[in-house]
Amino acid sequence: MSGSPEEPGAGTPGSGSAGASGSDFAPLLRAVKGQGLLDRRTGWYSAGIAANLAALGGVITGLVLLGNTWWTLLLTLPLAILWSRTAFYGHDAGHAQITGDRRKSRIIGLFHANLLLGMNEAWWNDKHVRHHANPNHIDKDPDVGVGALVWTQKQAAQREGFARWLTRNQARLFFPMLLLEGIALKISGFQFLRNQPVKERALSGLLLIAHLALYATLLLSTMSLGKAVVFALVHHALFGLHLGMAFAPNHKGMEMPDPDGDRWGHLQRQVLTSRNVRGAFLTDWFLGGLNYQIEHHLFPSMPRPHLRLAQPLVKAHCEDIGMPYAETGIIESYRQALTHMHEVGEPLR
Repeated sequence: MSGSPEEPGAGTPGSGSAGASGSDFAPLLRAVKGQGLLDRRTGWYSAGIAANLAALGGVITGLVLLGNTWWTLLLTLPLAILWSRTAFYGHDAGHAQITGDRRKSRIIGLFHANLLLGMNEAWWNDKHVRHHANPNHIDKDPDVGVGALVWTQKQAAQREGFARWLTRNQARLFFPMLLLEGIALKISGFQFLRNQPVKERALSGLLLIAHLALYATLLLSTMSLGKAVVFALVHHALFGLHLGMAFAPNHKGMEMPDPDGDRWGHLQRQVLTSRNVRGAFLTDWFLGGLNYQIEHHLFPSMPRPHLRLAQPLVKAHCEDIGMPYAETGIIESYRQALTHMHEVGEPLR
């Protein structure tokens, strides 16, 4: 569920004001290609998608077998986790990590996003392409635009009324607000339909409606209306929380390019605005492998299992040219992100 710009990413090396930025990236790109890290991992993805679908089928079977009981709420957690896995596969399809065939990538994206999650892949692609092209750029990255949260003190100064109170307290409200993200993603997807071409809108809308119909049918055929509503709310709250926790450490609190300053080259633009989260297998699994965010931004079409393999090359290259490479533990990454949000709201307190 993202655009699929070819390497070197959404921006081309050397596109900055200094030609050296391009030459800085070229040796790294050659090294990565030389080790085959940009080659597709079709088998890995096929096995992962099949396992994820089987697990989803297992949860659905559990819902049917448990029936009309509050014990079904125990299944909201595994279902939320599996939905996040589903979102990761949709994300990778949009980046052309699974296949280089644009049509096949879109089919995989539509299946995982629109049908399984009720989340418009076209909306996500539009938003995510712009993010990858100019991460943390206040005028160009929609992820740091003014919304429920703001990311600069200049944005904060323009807030009034309830929005001003929200900004003042946004650091402490961040994780509670993520509980609404699962529903917000659906709403944003439906809103984006009006921006799509007619044929594309019809297909996207049909799949979004099909998702809602299938989801409602599953819940209402296995439990009472009251239990179904509670199940859906808890499930979407956990889903939003998990996705938010996976994406929050990546850029929040990192460098934000000066819109009036020099244009950064690809290497600088992607490395300085991104943060990696170190950890073992459990961290990689929980964050979907996107904790190697620097590598993902430098090589957006690199298959997800190759990101950790590319990390030593990227770290060594950054060290050789004297470029900072941000990496921290998961708890510290959240602390840094929340500290940034707290400092943005400081003038309003």
